[in-house]
Amino acid sequence: MRSKFFVVLSVFVIFGLLLASCAAPAAAPAPAPAAEQPTAQAAPVEQPAADAQPPAAPATQKILDAVKARGKVVCGVHTSLPGFGYLDSEGKNQGFDIDLCRAVAAAVFGDPNATEFVPISAAERGPALQTREVDLVTRNMTWTSSRDAQWGNFVHVMFYDGQGMMVRADSGFTTLEDLDGATVCVTTGTTTEQNLADAFRERGLTFTPVTFEDTNAVYSAYESGRCDAATSDKSQLAAVRSGFANPADHVILEATMSKEPLAPATPAGDDQWMDLVKTVMWVLINAEELGITSQNVQEMKTSENVVIKRMLGGEGSFGQEDLGLATDFAVNVIASVGNYGEIYDRYMGPEGLSFTLDRGLNALWSDGGLIYGIPLR
Repeated sequence: MRSKFFVVLSVFVIFGLLLASCAAPAAAPAPAPAAEQPTAQAAPVEQPAADAQPPAAPATQKILDAVKARGKVVCGVHTSLPGFGYLDSEGKNQGFDIDLCRAVAAAVFGDPNATEFVPISAAERGPALQTREVDLVTRNMTWTSSRDAQWGNFVHVMFYDGQGMMVRADSGFTTLEDLDGATVCVTTGTTTEQNLADAFRERGLTFTPVTFEDTNAVYSAYESGRCDAATSDKSQLAAVRSGFANPADHVILEATMSKEPLAPATPAGDDQWMDLVKTVMWVLINAEELGITSQNVQEMKTSENVVIKRMLGGEGSFGQEDLGLATDFAVNVIASVGNYGEIYDRYMGPEGLSFTLDRGLNALWSDGGLIYGIPLR
């Protein structure tokens, strides 16, 4: 009897131990959080590297906030194209595109000099936007569908152009057909290179491209006789020709090979910043149409014209608050750089600092051109 009792007792003890050992895993979840914590904290550890990657930046940081914290607008520009982006005798950035950047700085800070100009090549324009190296590219850049899809947000056409061809005056070339079999200097990584190939192919012509990534090298090669012709936007050809030792020795053919709408662009993913830059451009254009200049803008603040009053912050709003701008930011913009026409004439007007280029398509729509500012209301 006693032996049966011990047998039963032993069975219960063993069964109890088995239950305890089986129950042990149930207690395991307690330390689990500590074991899993490194995985949960991995994101903060990797965050700095993620912020440095182009895709993350637009979704996580407002460009306007970064600009204000930095205290300046960073613009990717040209530094050797007369009329558009170049360095003057004192090494100061000047040009049509440069003033567009200064206009944005005047809008944000009330100071057109709150800027940093980063020289970039034609091939660097897309990467500079994609990596947010710059807040804005203002560098004689053609707006195309693929660039819009891949590079960033193009803002508003500020200069209508077309691709042309420059040859020596004594070459005898007067048409593109005359250039069959010629050598042509062209900047690589641009729409110019593709347009050149398309134009000659359509006409059944052949040519030998002489390519350079640096625009200056293109024209140096052309001027030194390494190629029969040089091609680019007609405005650029006129700009470069003005700097040649003997400008009259070179002519720009009448043929226009393409449409080249030139526009500034901002990094993708930040609609507020793109809208801000667009609105600044519209202020410049509408100011010319309304007769508001850098000289009379303060006086115009008392105008009874409701459209002028609204633009200059005297009545109502046209979205300034949504853009993070002061109600009267347009006054600072116009006082700092002038209206669209003033900027154009400063560099390319009859007494321009760089050269004279008829406005043509770049006249206001009311004067038969294509320059048209969206209503500010």
